[in-house]
Amino acid sequence: MFSVSLSERNKPSDFQEKCMSAIAVQNNEITPAVETRSVIEGVEPTVLADIYQAGTNIVVWQRHSIDSLVQAADRILEIHPTLQTSLTVTPQSACAAVGDALGTTGAAAVLSEDIAQLVDMFCYLFELKRAGLRLTALDRAMCPRFHVDRVPCRLVTTYKGVATQWLPHHLVDRSKLGAGSQGMPDEESGLFDQITDIQQLNEGNVALLKGELWEGNENTGLVHRSPAINSEQRRLLLTLDFISG
Repeated sequence: MFSVSLSERNKPSDFQEKCMSAIAVQNNEITPAVETRSVIEGVEPTVLADIYQAGTNIVVWQRHSIDSLVQAADRILEIHPTLQTSLTVTPQSACAAVGDALGTTGAAAVLSEDIAQLVDMFCYLFELKRAGLRLTALDRAMCPRFHVDRVPCRLVTTYKGVATQWLPHHLVDRSKLGAGSQGMPDEESGLFDQITDIQQLNEGNVALLKGELWEGNENTGLVHRSPAINSEQRRLLLTLDFISG
């Protein structure tokens, strides 16, 4: 877990140093044409800075489920079973804003603190002043069909429940996305060859998904979908998006 406290966020860290290095390279180099896209995974939060590498369209910080966060998510799902929170936040306002939305409980405090840290990292990594935040309780697949996002990059993490599914770029027939499926289910449309092609994040993982609007990533945005959820399951999903200005 990225465990820097709120009062320490402006101090140098390995994460900040790697971000600064990645941004400097991005700003000073012409992005080469790359046909393939791959996943980069790591157990440290510094891996998120690898999103700037041209040859990838998904980076996964393999953060494992943390008991305190899972317990907090369980409690939030009990209190707010239909939670749908959409906020515009800054690194400075995120903790209080999420806390206001979730209420004055211990679970809300634990979750608000962690979300604020992720907002801080996301904004630092992409030199953003603000981020669009969605925290959603789900009892069904929000986006059940494989698709790409028309965004530069999106952070996703599932605090509780089954997590996002995705397809490696080289295993996708992109002509079968959307209308190209001719109404057939993903598993029958020819979008991918076999069920084992489907990859899945784990509960607690923090992932950055490159979209179609990332410069140089046109037609290679990550193909992904929400997982199916059975009637006894629930998910608590966080997403962060770019907001310019």
